[in-house]
Amino acid sequence: MSTTLDPSTTEPAAAGATSPGRGWVLAGVGAGLAGIVSMVGSSLVDAVYDPANSGDAEAIAESMSEQVPQILVFHTATMLSCALLVVFTAGLHRQLRRRTGADSLVPGVAALGLGLVATAQLLGAGLTTEFAFAFAAPDDAFVPETIAFFGHWVGTVPWLWGAAGLTALAMASATFKQSAYPRWIGWTSAVLGGLTAFFMISPAQYMAGMTGPVWLLVISLGLLRTVRES
Repeated sequence: MSTTLDPSTTEPAAAGATSPGRGWVLAGVGAGLAGIVSMVGSSLVDAVYDPANSGDAEAIAESMSEQVPQILVFHTATMLSCALLVVFTAGLHRQLRRRTGADSLVPGVAALGLGLVATAQLLGAGLTTEFAFAFAAPDDAFVPETIAFFGHWVGTVPWLWGAAGLTALAMASATFKQSAYPRWIGWTSAVLGGLTAFFMISPAQYMAGMTGPVWLLVISLGLLRTVRES
């Protein structure tokens, strides 16, 4: 019995396995949009930052109990962005491996940067369900001081998009040194990525939440034009 494989039965499968789609790029677009909504939602959960509640844990808890819709919007957008970001990261890593040298550090740095962002989003929204349900329980279901802590958590941890700056700078390097992308993608990544990375290492690290999602959205839209060339 012959063990020779018929090429006609294997080539289509191989071609299908190596032909990249654009689903991962669309996931990046969705992650960027959801990330922006997440930042807006976080900003609206502002009871702990309201000067009228300054230093008064009970007033903070009372004010935040009226912000449950904003909390739920924040939670949903953050977790959606987190999930989509994982898909985008995997696709970007695959594309960079194909477009850069075999020994290049760019794919790994790019993937690790966005992986850290996804982790921050996962943790940033990790307490929302606990407190959203607590507000619907009797008044003694929570300690006011914990609500104040929760308000600071929502206003800080999900904003840790700084590591996206490392991904952006890695893409800029791949563009200018290895011609992996059009130069406008390189310059956009260099400018927004540099600013995002600067925020990461500065005391104003939470400002990265204002630039990271925007970079992701712009670059993902640009990458929609590159997947057909992979």
